[in-house]
Amino acid sequence: MQETIERLWNDYLSEKCATINSEEEHEFTRKAIAMHEKASALLTSEQEAAVQAYIDALCNLDAILTKKAFIKGCEFTLSFFLEARGLKK
Repeated sequence: MQETIERLWNDYLSEKCATINSEEEHEFTRKAIAMHEKASALLTSEQEAAVQAYIDALCNLDAILTKKAFIKGCEFTLSFFLEARGLKK
């Protein structure tokens, strides 16, 4: 089951979920870009590189935790379904 969930995440959901398509998502993207440009103007290249490395680490952690939550949610859903149908005790 783990392999199927991983394949679902990697082949479909991560791509579909990463698509920015609502006005709210566009607005936050615009704000993030504006904030990045403002911060970049205030920082030295060394400081900007350090901040970018920090942002990359946070994004990587968020991606890992999001995938983990997705997998745990799928496992819970299946377990709940099996229990509700009387197939699991």
